[in-house]
Amino acid sequence: MASKSTMRSLVLIMGLLLLSCSGMSSAARLLEEMAPKEEYPHPEVPELPKPELPPHPTVPELPKPDELPPHPVVPELPKPEVPEHPAVPELPKPELPPHPTVPELPKPEVPAHTAVPEPEPELPKHELPPLPEPELPLPPKAESHYPVPGMAKP
Repeated sequence: MASKSTMRSLVLIMGLLLLSCSGMSSAARLLEEMAPKEEYPHPEVPELPKPELPPHPTVPELPKPDELPPHPVVPELPKPEVPEHPAVPELPKPELPPHPTVPELPKPEVPAHTAVPEPEPELPKHELPPLPEPELPLPPKAESHYPVPGMAKP
């Protein structure tokens, strides 16, 4: 929120702006209503003679499109002879040996797994001493002017 001095300066600026606007509008109205005074007569300006310009140059008349000669014909150029590409001989496909077959190996017989519980090593239990309870002072009760519900009035 703006401070009091800032608010005062804003109000002052707005007041000055309003006064200047009203002063300008009244001054403009006075200038519009007032007729200009003819204190000093304006001297007459002598007319300047018009300069004589040379006549425009004449442009030669272009021939009409019907009278133009036809466009020259562009002769067709002979196509260059390109030698044919030599035929690529087909290469014989190499004969590959047949894929070797993998012989099926006999599956090894695995004896049935007997569930033998493995003894877990006994780990020593770490016991920490109990932490002492911190004694904190209770905060003072706040005084209230309102009655607490459920309490009798003295």
